[in-house]
Amino acid sequence: MTPKLTDSKALLRNRARAQDSALFLHRTARSEIEDRLTLVNRSFTNPAVVSPFPHVWDNFDAKIIPDTPTLDLDTGQHDLIIHALALHWADDPLGQLIQCTRALQPDGLMMAVSFGGQTLHQLRSCLAEAEIAVTGGLSPRIVPMAEIRDLGALLQRAGLALPVADTLPLNVSYASPVHLMRELRYMGEGNALNDRLRRPTSRQVLFQAAALYSQRFSEDDGRISAQFDLIFLHGWCPADSQPKPLRPGSASHRLADALQTNESKLKD
Repeated sequence: MTPKLTDSKALLRNRARAQDSALFLHRTARSEIEDRLTLVNRSFTNPAVVSPFPHVWDNFDAKIIPDTPTLDLDTGQHDLIIHALALHWADDPLGQLIQCTRALQPDGLMMAVSFGGQTLHQLRSCLAEAEIAVTGGLSPRIVPMAEIRDLGALLQRAGLALPVADTLPLNVSYASPVHLMRELRYMGEGNALNDRLRRPTSRQVLFQAAALYSQRFSEDDGRISAQFDLIFLHGWCPADSQPKPLRPGSASHRLADALQTNESKLKD
């Protein structure tokens, strides 16, 4: 059985409290995806978008569906599927990508963007240190962030061809750590971990975490910085028309000849 990462009821409750003005990272992700699509020499006629905030994708001319465990996608119906900033909350991220792959037509494009890497590393470290100092223990507070190599590997495990993964790091400044934590709430990114503490965090923990944050991560103007890493994943549904790597040893020309250089043999 897949371990339960997310309390789905808490996640839906947090997202219901989200404010449109705080969804700038979702709009940044959409803008970046649109820019990347302009580089693809392909017209898409039946796209779908998986997003917890459908209004962010208004006027995109696509089927917009929520990031439920079972996605509302029909097999082999779409030539483009975008999974937009929801994969980090999935109990089974591989399962999400497999469902998207199955819903693609041959040679259809899968694009996903997820928080990962060093996202909120400043807040994570300060909260952990403050909680250990005050309570002597540590509780789950921020969803685990996958590294780019792990997310990239999921593309191949999902059966996608020509996989590519890259990171867009964003540094955002806030007036104080309290303003950052408040905006995370307005983003719908509050703590919805299944194993979280079911009581409010003590003021002492929050005050000490805020003091550590301001001490270590203040900018010259007195504001504090927060890092968000957007990890982008691209892969294609396999098709016979796609380029395939040649069998090792099947080359008919020497690389040294192509580079017009002398070949140096390795010693035994």
